[in-house]
Amino acid sequence: MDTIGFIVPGTMGEPMALNLQKAGGPLVVWNRNPVKAEALVQAGALLAVGPAEVFARCRVVLAMLVDGVALDQVLGRGTPAFAERVSGRLVVSLATHSAAYSKGLEAAIRAAGGRYAEAPVSGSRKPAEAGQLVAMMAGDPADLERLRPLLAAMCRQVVPCGAVPGGTLMKISTALFNIAMITALSEAMNFAARQGLDLDRFNEVLLGSPMASDVARVKAPKIARRDFAAQASVRNVLDVNRLLVEAARASGIPTPLADACRRVHEQALAMGFGDEDMIAVLKAYEVSSREALR
Repeated sequence: MDTIGFIVPGTMGEPMALNLQKAGGPLVVWNRNPVKAEALVQAGALLAVGPAEVFARCRVVLAMLVDGVALDQVLGRGTPAFAERVSGRLVVSLATHSAAYSKGLEAAIRAAGGRYAEAPVSGSRKPAEAGQLVAMMAGDPADLERLRPLLAAMCRQVVPCGAVPGGTLMKISTALFNIAMITALSEAMNFAARQGLDLDRFNEVLLGSPMASDVARVKAPKIARRDFAAQASVRNVLDVNRLLVEAARASGIPTPLADACRRVHEQALAMGFGDEDMIAVLKAYEVSSREALR
């Protein structure tokens, strides 16, 4: 197997890269904080001193970065280093960017002699650790065939979505449903708690009904035990919500449900819950309820 590069900061990148390394590697990885790459090094990955070394050693480089600004910095976009890093290489973003950004990056990389594919993933840290993510890949068919076995080592399902930015648009379309579902679950469990109901019994009914899902099986017990450790944070959810609303506005598509969820998560962010799990909107509901009773 060719040596693969992986730029891996963040909650999702480390377990994804670890699964890829365990599948046979070899990987060259870089994290701004080397301590966060220790598990990868122990699994056999080579830790690079910087992004330039990753590109120098690898012809395929995967990146799981928080936004386009971070990805541009790693690529050296806008500097002479950009062409040197991407020329002759396949660059793959596993994160969720705007459709316009992804399309523009593809054009810039191709103009510099490289190739670009996108493969945003659906899921949070727990599915990432278990290799249960779903990848939505888009790009040139030949590049996607090269990419598929790499994604298969990290995901339970790999879905081709045509040309860039098809993967991005698929991701934000499904994200709308996911955001609405978890926000509704948080609101329902707040309602149940405010009515004096036992949340374990609530979950017994919910998870034994047709409403049960893998997401509910993870999130509902977290809410019941008030575990707000981030799997997908309020801040991250707002970022994705913004991308889908921007894409919708550009196409004249109404998004009343996404707009309502955005307002709830903005409230949670303003209250200081931005780095907690998206179910922390429950805390925003609780604060609003107390204020309404004053």
